[in-house]
Amino acid sequence: MARPVVGIIGNSYLINDQYPVHAGGSMNSCAISHVAGAIPFIVPSDPELVQVEELLEVCDGFVLTGARANVHPEEYGHIPTEKHGDFDRARDRITLPLVRACVDRGQPFLGICRGFQEVNVAMGGTLHPEIREIPGRENHRMPPDGTLEEKFEIRQTVSVSPNGPFARVFGSAEVRTNTLHGQGIMEAGPRVIIDGHAPDGTPEAIYIADAPGFTLSVQWHPEWNADQDPVSRPLFTAFGDAVRAWADGRRPVPVAISA
Repeated sequence: MARPVVGIIGNSYLINDQYPVHAGGSMNSCAISHVAGAIPFIVPSDPELVQVEELLEVCDGFVLTGARANVHPEEYGHIPTEKHGDFDRARDRITLPLVRACVDRGQPFLGICRGFQEVNVAMGGTLHPEIREIPGRENHRMPPDGTLEEKFEIRQTVSVSPNGPFARVFGSAEVRTNTLHGQGIMEAGPRVIIDGHAPDGTPEAIYIADAPGFTLSVQWHPEWNADQDPVSRPLFTAFGDAVRAWADGRRPVPVAISA
């Protein structure tokens, strides 16, 4: 039996500052193939090339990946500043309507880092450009130096609701993760439930209230060492189960709970 297909949202890059590509990290593909048990399919996130309606039919689920470029603040009614960093407007035009369509249809998605932020914006929320500048908050950015192992080091405790969907997936209300993001939620969208926080109060795990399908999103990077990590593996496994249910024509049992 063919494995289900998971669309991995690609990012725009220039190779050698000249050659444009749409690319996705191999860690995401490995996590989808080896842990979720699905076919990883890199999506060129540009509405000039693909349409949301096409993606919904071709793919059984989606991973909204992390990226260096941020969601443009005009998407949530803010004025762009230097602190907002780089942007990818083409990706915005794909992912934001894609999130809303998946929520309505019950089609599963997993948001990671920028993907976590996209979900909040798509559902009416706003973002803060520099979490580390908020009084009492820590610097959650990736260390600029070191090996990949050092950059993706597990360094943060995230507490989730004891009776919420993340605790059911993880089997615990407290997990250890890596913390690799500069922006974060300022205001949660009306249906966005913040289910997990870092010790400094930064939202790290969300889902969509009353959604008919899998909508879990995290602001850390579970794709790192996903087949071995005790937090990442059950997250991708649960996502894979939801994707298979969708592919089999069954409406996925919601992992989320009502607000």
